[in-house]
Amino acid sequence: MANYTITYSEGSKGFPSFYSYFPDYMIGMNNYLYSFNKGQLYRHNTNDTRNSYYGTTYASTIKTVINEMPLDNKLFKTLNLESTDAWSAELLTDVAAQSSSITNTSFVKKEGNYFAYVRTNGVTGGGALTESDFKSRANGGVGVTAGASTSSNAYLITFSPNVVLQTQMSIGDAIYAGSGSTLTFVGLLTGVTTTSLLNLISTDKTGTLPSTNDFVMYFKNAQAESLGVMGHYAEVTLTLPNTVTTASELFAIESELMKSYP
Repeated sequence: MANYTITYSEGSKGFPSFYSYFPDYMIGMNNYLYSFNKGQLYRHNTNDTRNSYYGTTYASTIKTVINEMPLDNKLFKTLNLESTDAWSAELLTDVAAQSSSITNTSFVKKEGNYFAYVRTNGVTGGGALTESDFKSRANGGVGVTAGASTSSNAYLITFSPNVVLQTQMSIGDAIYAGSGSTLTFVGLLTGVTTTSLLNLISTDKTGTLPSTNDFVMYFKNAQAESLGVMGHYAEVTLTLPNTVTTASELFAIESELMKSYP
């Protein structure tokens, strides 16, 4: 668990703020806040530089929840910030822990506000699969392997002639194979051959050659195929880049969403 310095407010009778810096001692005197760190005395709020303490610049972080229509399962499609600066954002939902990462450079400024599309974090090839990946709408089953072999530059995976290869597959899809929910990355799809006697897919050799009778699935690039993240609510964590050392204001966080229909 991360360590924080917390402050108590007499007005709110609670602890409203958390800080990343760690003073040895703090005291308020003559309308100024003083602190000691490693034997040095510091007086706070004496210049216009924000988030810089004891020679270290920190990033501001805000965590909130978007929970409109809480009983409906929704697709969160965009994130809009009424802010003076673009923040980085991490979204996490309650359905299969679907997540989305948005860098501050992905936001586009329009009419004074910042807008970004919400795209699912998911399989890009080589990574371990999660529950969210299996429940994504950007994957599908191919079939059970009849055999697998290696050529000079590809893995060749054959299926029985009566297997109908998925037409939704595209060159570059990530191919995984195995049994049950334990699937291992094979490679990125490089070709599909379908004849009356042979059904075959080929991948590059970046992963592991599957075995006979392994079940094969394809996973599309999650961000390219994404419709947003799905859930009843979305937990949003915003982080202001530590390069912003002047005053920054965040007025509102908004999301365009739609009801999800199974």
